[in-house]
Amino acid sequence: MTLLARYLVLVAATLAVAGVAVAMPSVGLGPRQPTNWSAITTFIFFVGATLWMTRLATARSRSSADFYSPGGGISGFQNGLAIAGDYMSAASFLGISGLVFVSGFDGLIFSIGWLVGWPVITFLMAERLRNLGKFTFADVAAYRFSQKPVRSLAALGSLLVVLFYLIAQMVGAGQLVKILFGLEYAYAVIMVGIVMMMYVLLGGMTSTTWVMINKAVLLLAGTTLMALAVLFSVGFNPDALFSRATDLHVLKDALMAPGGLIKDPVSAVSVGLALMFGTAGLPHILMRFFTVANAREARKSVAWATLWIGYFYVLTFIIGFGAIVSLVANPGPYFIGGKVANGLQGGANMAAIHLASALGGDLFLGFIAAVAFTTILAVVAGLTLSGASAVSHDLYATVLRKGAATSEEERRVSKLTTFSLGLVAVVLGIVFEHQNVAFMVMLAFSIACSANFPVLFMAVLWRDCTTRGATIGGFLGLFSALLLTVLSPVVWESVLGNPAGSALFPYASPAIVSMPLAFLAIWGISLLDRSPQACRERALFQDQLIRSETGIGASAPRSH
Repeated sequence: MTLLARYLVLVAATLAVAGVAVAMPSVGLGPRQPTNWSAITTFIFFVGATLWMTRLATARSRSSADFYSPGGGISGFQNGLAIAGDYMSAASFLGISGLVFVSGFDGLIFSIGWLVGWPVITFLMAERLRNLGKFTFADVAAYRFSQKPVRSLAALGSLLVVLFYLIAQMVGAGQLVKILFGLEYAYAVIMVGIVMMMYVLLGGMTSTTWVMINKAVLLLAGTTLMALAVLFSVGFNPDALFSRATDLHVLKDALMAPGGLIKDPVSAVSVGLALMFGTAGLPHILMRFFTVANAREARKSVAWATLWIGYFYVLTFIIGFGAIVSLVANPGPYFIGGKVANGLQGGANMAAIHLASALGGDLFLGFIAAVAFTTILAVVAGLTLSGASAVSHDLYATVLRKGAATSEEERRVSKLTTFSLGLVAVVLGIVFEHQNVAFMVMLAFSIACSANFPVLFMAVLWRDCTTRGATIGGFLGLFSALLLTVLSPVVWESVLGNPAGSALFPYASPAIVSMPLAFLAIWGISLLDRSPQACRERALFQDQLIRSETGIGASAPRSH
């Protein structure tokens, strides 16, 4: 199929989604919304624009190297925008503003936690990742270790992180399309999943990088306009904004105090650990350091990404309080039955979308909805690609085929994995319909900080780390995080429907247990490992250190 034919198929699929959505009945949270043609037209325009960008970038994605990473041909500034675009997901835009709308001050724990994880990457990871890696972070973790066990661990950890992250994006996308088109939530998730899978299958990392850059610019512009409109409505006086919000909100003065969302200190510490250190274990973020030419550009990427992300999180806080002021004061169009007590139509995740309608009418609603959908679309593309690369590059090409797989075989396995991940994400997105998307992403961070981060950190920075220690410690962290997540209230009670208070693990995040367990296991087992293989791995640390610090021998960039 030619590139033009693929592009036309994608456009037809998107238009079909819109057409079927308009025709379908609506069920779920709130009555069917009237067809909003201004919003729908804007939505289709922006989706079509990103499809065209993907089509153009596809012509440059000809090998597995280009499919996973655009050959080091992205500058630090561009990659910083792309990282910010990857990080500013539905959880950031819809989830944090929704948390602030419901809980007020406590929503900041997610903004601050996600932001302060970046110094860890800046000073410990960025340069070393670029100098040691090629396609995935498993290339770095397994640099001096036995390939099969470490890559198997990295692939499994990556897939679980990607799945939890995907759930949040699918929930946000489903509610967004449901509000925009007025259709059943399950159909919205299925349709969105189809379009999202086609993006990755069409292009690869080159296309998603440019979609991320475009999406980051649109999202920063849209949220800046929303924040300015909120501040304009209160005379650019933040004190007036907070005062009016506390007067209107059911929590009153408690809105500005901690403890409304995360009530016990152990959960607060555990969530903080997950948010801070999980960033350094996210496979779709770590992949982006292999798209720049050298370590200097990698450091610049982190600096620019931190700037944009920090600015964005300030805006989401303003948007959350602005939603309280604008929506609660005029509940009729936005709350179920016109009553605040019944909750927002589409749930609290849609607070920012309803605020756009309240501030700027249908056209602004259409623009923000399109930006939000493009945000979700691009993040899911990066997530599915990182999961696909874990299977095709780490498991299939390196572990199963022992380096003998061809470029075309890798791409075929990658696309099959993308399709499978999309199906699982759609199913789980339907199951987790009523969960806050920021909280769901926190669970992905819990797994990342318990499995990927300890292995990566110890492998790169500790001479005595061995394959046995890294593998056993990584699997302990991974399975303990997964088990405790299932036994926590958010899954055991909210999703599985067990009685309130019956969760066997009472805390919001497993990180306070699973991350120290992983580090202790890696440390203890590595020290006890006196095998000949362990001695060879310790001897290889010096060569790894020189390459990680100097870049001598690092993969050379390719121009496009």
